[in-house]
Amino acid sequence: MCCSQAVERTRCLFAFTPSDQIRHTLFSYPTTYGERKYSVPTAHTSCSSPIYFSDYGMVLKEIQDFCRNSSTFSSPLRYLSMEGESFAGNFGTQMRRSYFNHNNDDLEIPCGFLKEFPVTNSDRVAMENCRGVVVASAIFGDHDKIRQPRGLAAKTLGTVCFFMFIDNSTLSTLYSHHILLENDKIGAWRIVLVTGNLPYENHAMNGVIPKYLIHRLFPNAKFSIWLDAKLQLTADPLLLIHALVISKNADMAISKHPHNIHTMEEAIATARWKKWGDVASLRMQMEVYCENGLKPWSLSKLPYTTDVPDTALIMRRHGVATNLFSCLMFNELEAFNPRDQLAFAYVRDLMTPKIKINMFDVEVFEHIAVEYRHNLKRDAQSPPKEKNRTLTLETVSGSKCEDYLLHMWGESHD
Repeated sequence: MCCSQAVERTRCLFAFTPSDQIRHTLFSYPTTYGERKYSVPTAHTSCSSPIYFSDYGMVLKEIQDFCRNSSTFSSPLRYLSMEGESFAGNFGTQMRRSYFNHNNDDLEIPCGFLKEFPVTNSDRVAMENCRGVVVASAIFGDHDKIRQPRGLAAKTLGTVCFFMFIDNSTLSTLYSHHILLENDKIGAWRIVLVTGNLPYENHAMNGVIPKYLIHRLFPNAKFSIWLDAKLQLTADPLLLIHALVISKNADMAISKHPHNIHTMEEAIATARWKKWGDVASLRMQMEVYCENGLKPWSLSKLPYTTDVPDTALIMRRHGVATNLFSCLMFNELEAFNPRDQLAFAYVRDLMTPKIKINMFDVEVFEHIAVEYRHNLKRDAQSPPKEKNRTLTLETVSGSKCEDYLLHMWGESHD
């Protein structure tokens, strides 16, 4: 890290450093594995909204007390249990939409697991025994490297469960680098092999199972942090949960997107840069959302200053609103695609009870995690970049999103 970056880090994170912070390496990788390759440089040279970490000892005690008081996290949500044609039932729009207003605690919510998520009984027991804070990640299709968290206090490893979900192709790479899975552990991470028939052919969809249904995989956890495998955590998870969730009295904490504010901007970028190849389905998704109440960001949505998050890092306090949000999100992802930023504002704004999300600035995100590029494949081809094309009103005339776009462009006279 250069000196200027070090100065900006202190400006963005005002942190108490635990005296027993772990200084040794949690796991020694062979040099062939390259876990430190291809980091993405940070884009911001200043921090407009720093966060303050409290004394670690106080944070540890407070979170442990929270976790012992199970009534604080009681969730009356009941989940649909049946055999399904797909992992989450792939229900139609109106059926999914009917669960947005949760006013009946006896109603069973569709929330995945209508087909098997194939993990061993020993892993399932270990997940159920995680009763405090869980940090979870996943690598399917050998898409990323397993990287060890940094900045942990020694007592954190006894309080926080670290789980990494992988498939057989990822496991093969670990074996090829002679990274042996002794006792199913690689450093801080307990490795959970998801084998057999995976729920989806698409690796990204399999990855969003632990990402959004983490409360179902870890039914006794009180707090969770989801970490995309392209990220390496660089701050203690207990300090993060306390500073960004508990201290803000929030249900969830998630970073703002560095560029886009409106959902439609993200949809256009997704199509333009071929982040999802089926452009027709993207348009249909936006048409469905516009027809069912999605609005562009406006001042009426304050305190939210954006409709688009960066979902690589999600911190949650498990409870009714958070769990419902996660179930509703997953149902939308199965219905359309795993690009979760597109469904975010639709679910956030239209669900009841309302969820309180701390959407923190991207500068903070850059100081609590290091981002790396995905594994480079020899046969991988970068999608060609299309020329920047400006949408015209003629292209949206008659669309269910016409009013949305007119508001977004500031051309509506309503």
